[in-house]
Amino acid sequence: MNLKYFLKHYVLYLSTILLLITSYSCTCSSCGKSDTIDLPVEILKKADSFIKSRTGDDFFAKYITPDFQLTKHTPPYYEMVYNFYIPEKPYVNGLIKFTVDSSGTVLTNRDITGIPNCLRSANECEFNVDEKRAVQIARENGLEEGIKEWNVSFIWNPQQDRYVWQILSTFQEIKGDIGYRAEGKEAIINPSDGEVIAINKWRIN
Repeated sequence: MNLKYFLKHYVLYLSTILLLITSYSCTCSSCGKSDTIDLPVEILKKADSFIKSRTGDDFFAKYITPDFQLTKHTPPYYEMVYNFYIPEKPYVNGLIKFTVDSSGTVLTNRDITGIPNCLRSANECEFNVDEKRAVQIARENGLEEGIKEWNVSFIWNPQQDRYVWQILSTFQEIKGDIGYRAEGKEAIINPSDGEVIAINKWRIN
């Protein structure tokens, strides 16, 4: 085979391979996304440690992962966001949010949400009550049916400093030129043991 012919096609082959590798590498989750921040490793380690101080290492490793797309850098602060998800209990799905400074110190004067405190009480991280059972508990404890289907949400409740089932029953609802008005009751239920924490009235004027 002619050496010049071989070298020419060999170079073309290598160029094609490099092009394919470059194209493939840019399909990664962070390629070309300007909203993915450059998060210093030490900041991430300190943020991880803060969460672990409430959940423990094993729980963190199994169910909590940083969300680099939602985490924001507003100098000198980092608004940290983590995904909290338990695959075997898919209704347990939330976001952890808090703010750290440029040294990784958590700003306790800002909102800290979504971190279950397993070390305060193991019960807080069991989440044994699914949506169907939560609805049943609300009905058994007198939550009225209302005029529409109940709104059922697994949410972080800052007043309780924990995740809860929130079940909203609507008694009255008006939509029109004056805006949206509605009222009803809500049941707040502990997703770990089924305790009815509160049944309150709610109103939107």
